[in-house]
Amino acid sequence: MTRDILTRRSFVAAVATLAATPRLAPAVDPVAAPRFKISLAEWSLHKTLFAGKLDNLDFPKAAKQQFGIDAVEYVNQFFKDKAKDSDYLAELTKRAADEGVTNVLVMCDGLGNLGDPDSAARAKAIENHFPWVEAAKRLGCHSIRVNASSAGSFEEQQKLAADGLGRLADYASQMQMNVIVENHGGLSSNGAWLAGVMQLVAKPNCGTLPDFGNFHDYDRYRGVEELMPFAKGVSAKSHEFDDAGNEVRTDYERMLRLVVGAGYHGYVGIEYEGTALPEAEGILATKKLLDRIRANMAA
Repeated sequence: MTRDILTRRSFVAAVATLAATPRLAPAVDPVAAPRFKISLAEWSLHKTLFAGKLDNLDFPKAAKQQFGIDAVEYVNQFFKDKAKDSDYLAELTKRAADEGVTNVLVMCDGLGNLGDPDSAARAKAIENHFPWVEAAKRLGCHSIRVNASSAGSFEEQQKLAADGLGRLADYASQMQMNVIVENHGGLSSNGAWLAGVMQLVAKPNCGTLPDFGNFHDYDRYRGVEELMPFAKGVSAKSHEFDDAGNEVRTDYERMLRLVVGAGYHGYVGIEYEGTALPEAEGILATKKLLDRIRANMAA
């Protein structure tokens, strides 16, 4: 198969031209619109994928046919050598489209620290994300999810992370793409810290992806509330369930009312990380809980 030989510059220019083409937005009935939509984060199946029992190319099919979910969030670890492979990305896009599945975002890890105190290392980390911005654009995603790792004092890390995120967001803006940050360890699991970073960046295409379960010692409800004004995605982390089907670590109804109350009606991604249930059962249990709460909200 032939590979696309577009240079990065010509690819960005082509995308900019496409983005500038006027489009009519579909009419939305605010009454009929769901309170939020449901997607599936690929990490929910990480054991299955790492074991070779599922291939990344078949993830959209599994989401739709096995779980009845029509939107997916990829993890770069499962196709880490394919960011520049246009044939592979075209095939993945086709398979998702064939199933009627929307590609939402790509979660990016292992690319360096965007808030690295060393300016050269920080610049390298920023550049390492460029191919994934382009790959996510080719897949039809709206964002890449990144981390805001840094070192130093509270304020120093905020400034360093804001610098790296801002420069990456400037690159992504050329393709009408978003850069969104998850609370994912270190100071990023402090809602006030990450909200402060967003205020420093102050770019419309740089936002957050609040994760229900990654706040560690920080109050998760406070953290989500602090991050929701910047949210372009939400991660519904789940581990285990009681006999009534409720997640035992997170009050999902309280959390989702915070999410919707902030004016967010986008995708809430299922990210099951438990061990009490196999991955497939955990995904279905999380979906059932989300469906129940969404129905209660609509009643």
